[in-house]
Amino acid sequence: MRSLQLDPLDCQLLDLLQADAGRTNEQLALEVGLSPSAIQRRIRRLEAAGVIERRVALVDPARLASSALFVVGVEVERERPELVQPLRAWLRNQPAVQQAYYVTGSADYVLLVTAPSIAEFDALMTRMMSDNPNVRRFTTNVVMTAIKRGLFVPAG
Repeated sequence: MRSLQLDPLDCQLLDLLQADAGRTNEQLALEVGLSPSAIQRRIRRLEAAGVIERRVALVDPARLASSALFVVGVEVERERPELVQPLRAWLRNQPAVQQAYYVTGSADYVLLVTAPSIAEFDALMTRMMSDNPNVRRFTTNVVMTAIKRGLFVPAG
C-alpha cells in the first residue's frame, strides 16, 4: 500500500482533528487558513486514503459506572495463520477488547480490555479460552491509575 503524500496543511489538519474531531469545517478553516470547502475536500481525501480511519468520541471511564481496565498478555500454542486468524477475528468482535496488538516478547498478543467487574472480565477470558483452543495461556495486569490515555499520532 502506497502512503499518501501529506503537505504541511494536511499535517496541521490531522493534528487539529486528533485533538478535537468535533470542530466544524468553519473552525478548522480559520485555524488552518483555508476555506471550509477546502477543509472538507482534504478530510474526504484523507478518509478515502485510510489516513483517517474514523472520528470518535473519547469517553472518560471514570465518569461512567465502575469500569476496570486490564492489560492482558496472550500466548498461543502455534502461530500458523489458520490457527491465529480465528483468535484475531474473535478479538475484533469483542466490544470489551479496546485494543489488540500482535507483539514480540513473552506474549504473542497484548490486549487492553475493559470490564465493569472482575467477574465479567473472568467470564470474557473464560470464553476466549474455550472459543480459541490455540490460546495457551494469558497473564493479566490490572490498571490501577491511568497516567496518560490517548491515540494521538504526530502527522508531521
